[in-house]
Amino acid sequence: MITLLIGKKGSGKTKKLIELANEAVKNSNGNVVVIEKGLKLTYDISHKARLVDSDAYGISGLDALVGFVSGICAANYDVTDIFVDSTLKITGNGVADVETLTAKLKALSESSSANIYLLVSAAAEELPESVLEYVSK
Repeated sequence: MITLLIGKKGSGKTKKLIELANEAVKNSNGNVVVIEKGLKLTYDISHKARLVDSDAYGISGLDALVGFVSGICAANYDVTDIFVDSTLKITGNGVADVETLTAKLKALSESSSANIYLLVSAAAEELPESVLEYVSK
């Protein structure tokens, strides 16, 4: 399952991501991974989740992000939930990448049975219509 957490800067997306990640840790029978840009969530996310700084691994661009998430799923079959904070900053190409990224990660999510949550700093009207079905209500 793919879920997009969308909204403009300051709309509470990161707070929602933190709540969802900590809830996933409580309910998961596997592993929860949170990918962030920079180390800003260290004290907000449960220590039971795997917190990964995308900058530390040189993740930059759509293909690098998809490859990294694929590697996480391939290396650990027990991953149940993956959260990506600052998705557009990591991909570096704004909303232009959302459709392709969502399609690639949806296929990965289905094959690995991992729930993938993408935090996207954009309003619904800025996104392609094809991805609106994945927007969190």
